[in-house]
Amino acid sequence: MPTSDTLLAELKELHPKLIDLSLGRIDRLLEMLGNPHEKMPPVVHVAGTNGKGSTTAILRAILEAAGLRVHAYTSPHLVRFHERISLAGDNGRSAPIGEAELVDVLTRTQEANKGGDITQFEITTAAAFTAFSERPADVLILEVGLGGRLDATNVVKRPILSVITSISIDHADKLGNSLELIASEKAGIIKKGVPVVVSRQPEVALEVITNQAFQVGAPTIIWGQEFDAMEQHGRLVFQNENELLDLPLPALTGAHQLTNAAVAIASALALRKSLRIGAHSAGANRASDETKLLEVSEGAIEEGLLNVTWPGRMQQLTEGPLPDMLSIGSELWLDGGHNPEAGAAIALTMADLEERSSKPLYLIVGMMSLKDTKGFLLPFKGLAREMIAVPVPSANVPPQEPIELADTARLIGLHCDIEPSVEKALKSLDKKHPGAKRILICGSLYLAGEVLAHQKGVAPQPN
Repeated sequence: MPTSDTLLAELKELHPKLIDLSLGRIDRLLEMLGNPHEKMPPVVHVAGTNGKGSTTAILRAILEAAGLRVHAYTSPHLVRFHERISLAGDNGRSAPIGEAELVDVLTRTQEANKGGDITQFEITTAAAFTAFSERPADVLILEVGLGGRLDATNVVKRPILSVITSISIDHADKLGNSLELIASEKAGIIKKGVPVVVSRQPEVALEVITNQAFQVGAPTIIWGQEFDAMEQHGRLVFQNENELLDLPLPALTGAHQLTNAAVAIASALALRKSLRIGAHSAGANRASDETKLLEVSEGAIEEGLLNVTWPGRMQQLTEGPLPDMLSIGSELWLDGGHNPEAGAAIALTMADLEERSSKPLYLIVGMMSLKDTKGFLLPFKGLAREMIAVPVPSANVPPQEPIELADTARLIGLHCDIEPSVEKALKSLDKKHPGAKRILICGSLYLAGEVLAHQKGVAPQPN
């Protein structure tokens, strides 16, 4: 019997380009599969540059606390591909798809494709849609892979809600080198008559989004207009046209997570007008249940905020082989952010930690070749005492050579050395700077995946 490792490797060979944005190939394959995307639970479609994963995680936690069965589709994965396809469970909590079920849907999708030209993301998205269509749930939170307009997930023609998180410059080679062009691609998920929740945006991006929504007749729920949020006395205060909620801060670290939390809360509250619990059967054992409109209580929102987890995003590693390498009192943090907006958010979080508990900050950074390295690193100038550049060993796109990364860091005034691995970088820092310190590993989700795989003692599956 094949494994997911062998199947994923085979699927990667079906198209010469890793990323080739188009809808024609997946449309053809889905038709061969019997159009599973038309049999999935109601879809919440999430696009954006930063915050998609965190917003999805918070919204999923809130909806599960409200009693819903929730599927979720995210990318990329950190350690194992299974993380991308999260299926609702009988215990009310979703979990990554199991190996046997993943092998089954990948095999069936591969057979239906008959060796046709298709990217790995497209064919695995079709496999995910097959899994989602065959497992009962009340809602599917569907995260865009890249862009929106031509992303494989955009074959869903009638989501129940669209969500657009923060937009900034990233993947400029695929989406365009301006905020207007990138926002236009993201706004491509907006559908006629389907409400769209919009996060805090640069003015030019917001103008593109609102124009697109107006053109297709999509109601908008916009940060700063229909809802807002702020931190007051260690609490999250959320307000929309009808409610004022005094809530705990989300369990995810960082001031930027308040924005993501507010978008997730606004999305959950918007769903109350249209989402019926128990309405989707797909062979479900709850097909005979009476359906009812979703209720989202303040208690469910609070429970979701307190229980949400999202690895690789301002995650503190407190035990395991890597933190055990450091002097007593040291902290080890991990974040996969990789563009200037993410760099600014991460640096602000580090500055907040410094105010609460002063410790020297050191960076371990690995990045992909086409990223804005200078823009990502600039917010750390004057904040980090030293940086070590490392390679990213298992990336599916060319990583930036550590020597190039180090040169950029030095140009902006960051003292930087080079080491061949995260482990050697940690050993070097602890030897040169004994005592309590704060170390942040950042710059790439691929690097974050390598770190978490090392922590778990498993081999990561390539993206």
